[in-house]
Amino acid sequence: MTIFSPHAAPQTALSGERSEGFEGAAPVLDPLAEVRAEGDPETDVYLTGTVFLDIIFTGLDSAPVRGTESWARGMGSSPGGIANMATALARLGLRTSLAAAFGDDMYGEYCWEALSRGEGIDLGLSRTVPGWHSPVTVSMAYEGERTMVSHGHEAPPPGEGGAPAPECPPPARACVALLVPGRQEEWIGTAARRGSRVFADVGWDETGRWDPSDLADLEHCEAFLPNAEEAMRYTRTDCPRAAARALAEKVPLAVVTMGERGAFAVDSRTGESAEVPAIAVEALDPTGAGDVFVAGFVTGTLAGWPLADRLAFAGLTAALSVQEFGGSLSAPGWVEIAAWWQHVRSYDDSPSALRRYAFLDGILPAAARPWPLRRAVPTLGFRQP
Repeated sequence: MTIFSPHAAPQTALSGERSEGFEGAAPVLDPLAEVRAEGDPETDVYLTGTVFLDIIFTGLDSAPVRGTESWARGMGSSPGGIANMATALARLGLRTSLAAAFGDDMYGEYCWEALSRGEGIDLGLSRTVPGWHSPVTVSMAYEGERTMVSHGHEAPPPGEGGAPAPECPPPARACVALLVPGRQEEWIGTAARRGSRVFADVGWDETGRWDPSDLADLEHCEAFLPNAEEAMRYTRTDCPRAAARALAEKVPLAVVTMGERGAFAVDSRTGESAEVPAIAVEALDPTGAGDVFVAGFVTGTLAGWPLADRLAFAGLTAALSVQEFGGSLSAPGWVEIAAWWQHVRSYDDSPSALRRYAFLDGILPAAARPWPLRRAVPTLGFRQP
C-alpha cells in the first residue's frame, strides 16, 4: 500500500514498524519560522480524540433509496474523525501531536501508517488496543451534501490491557479541543495552565439544552469556533454576528462560521471584529471542511497574522477542501494553496474579493505546480511490489 500527501514522498505503509516523533519529508513551508525561538515546545499543536477509518463514496446522483442498489463513480479511504484536523494542521506545516486509540486490525494499521509516515504526525502519545476494532464511517456525497453511517465501540481507558497511560498533554504552543456539552476534560485546563493556547470547537448538542454553562471548559479557551447554528442556539440570538458578540463576552476570541456567507469574528481583548466572505466554489464533498477551517485559523493565529487575514486563510483552506472528497484526503497543503493563488493572479479581471488574499504574496513559496492539482487516492489493499 502506498500513502501520498501533498508534502511528503510516497512511503510504504503496513510495514509492521510503528514510528514515533515527527517524521516524513520537511513541509513545503514553515508558517511559524519567524516566531520560533530557542526553548519553544517541540509540539506546535496537540489534540486528542477518536480516529475513524473513513470510506467515502462520491459521484452519487441522488441519495440511496431503500431496496435498491446504488453505484458510486468514485471511492477513497482515509483516516477520519480527529485525524481530519490532525492532517489539516500537519499539511500546513505545524508540528502536530495526536493522542488516540488505534485498533490492532488492518484498518488501525492503515490509519496509523497514513498519519505517522504519510503526514508526519507524532503518534508517540497514541496507543494500539489489542482486540479492539477500528471505528468506521461510510460517507456518501451527493448534491453538495453527505450522509454518513458510522460504527464503533468506545476504546478501553488508557492503562487497561497493558497499555500505559500517556502523559497528556505535552508542552505545546496550542491545543485543539472538541467541547462536549455537560462534560469536562481535565487535560484542557492542564494545557491552559501550562501556557498552551486552547482553540475549541463544539458538536451538536444532543440534549437539546444549548446551555452555555454546559461548556465549562470554555473558560480555559482562547478561541471558540462554532458554526452559525450552534452559536445562535447557545446565545439565544437570531443573527450569527450577534451570536459572535455574545460569545466574545465568554471567551477572548469568538469565530462564527456562516457557510456560504463566510465567517465573522470578534476579539474581546482588542475590541476588533472582522468579516470575510466565502469563496464561491463547486462543492464535491463538505466532509471535514470545518476541521480544515479551524486548522487554517490556528495556523494564522500562531503565526501572528491580523484577524481578517486569519479568517480569509481559514476560509480559503476550507473552500479548497470541499472541492476534493474525504476529510483528511481533501485537506490542502501549501502547494495547493500556492497553485490556487497563482491561478487567481493569472486573471486580470479577478474579483476584488479575491484580492483580499494579497497577503499570501509574503507567505507562499515562489514556485507552484500548475492548477488544478490532482491527488493520488489512497485505497486499502494496494501494495508496492
